[in-house]
Amino acid sequence: MISIPTRTLNDGSTIPALGLGTWPMDDAQAEQAVRTALETGYRLIDTATNYRNETGVGRGVAGGGVPREDIVVTTKLPGRHHGYEETLASFEESRARLGLDHVDLYLIHWPLPRVDKYVDSWKAMIKLREEGLVRSIGVSNFTAGHIERLEKETGVLPAVNQIELHPFFPQDELRAFHADKGILTESWSPLGRGTTLLDDLAVATVAEAHGVTPGQVVLRWHVQLGAIPIPKSADPQRQRLNLDVSGFELDPAQMATIADRAHRRIGGDPEVHEEF
Repeated sequence: MISIPTRTLNDGSTIPALGLGTWPMDDAQAEQAVRTALETGYRLIDTATNYRNETGVGRGVAGGGVPREDIVVTTKLPGRHHGYEETLASFEESRARLGLDHVDLYLIHWPLPRVDKYVDSWKAMIKLREEGLVRSIGVSNFTAGHIERLEKETGVLPAVNQIELHPFFPQDELRAFHADKGILTESWSPLGRGTTLLDDLAVATVAEAHGVTPGQVVLRWHVQLGAIPIPKSADPQRQRLNLDVSGFELDPAQMATIADRAHRRIGGDPEVHEEF
């Protein structure tokens, strides 16, 4: 089994330095993927209400043979449930589907600034944390401006901001903002889903130099940036490869080579993207 180091959040909790993403698995796929991931050594599992697989993730956690207290389970609030009371109710629905007495990390999935209820949802999440139903609270796809507003209106900063992050979109400014505020960066789509990244000659050259796969090189790039990647895989062998990125180190030139490409998003712009 592969052992993964942990990172400390700004609330004192710890989180593994690499996790398993579960979108777009269904319940059956998620259950099996979580079970094999836990056997391999994963201890951070990421889901969301809108993934429609919380039930399967919960079953995988329950049947994975790993003590509950050793697993960090993340889920996310959907856009249609923004608002104070709506967030409290949505959380209870997620908790029931997961079959857990608490959630380790609860995130607002998208800010939806036009709807303008994310601060109300944040206040509800603070309450959930105070009640011990959630260990840590954070956001996903928030800009620096959105986070500054949370801080101004509640005095509470997110522990995590899960954002699109990969070598085509390295998010230097936002990562620097996170570092300044003590917010941990999580990377969704860390392998640049739908791009040519893993077929890139420069990445392949670095991989060959270390005797690893292109995917392992890119995930190692995330880890050395200080971000937590959450690659999705249902394949046990690929899960193992994705997790096994601590036995080599990229030098500064290799880090630069991997990110030396035209920048572009895969997903939506948080200022306008709406996902309910």
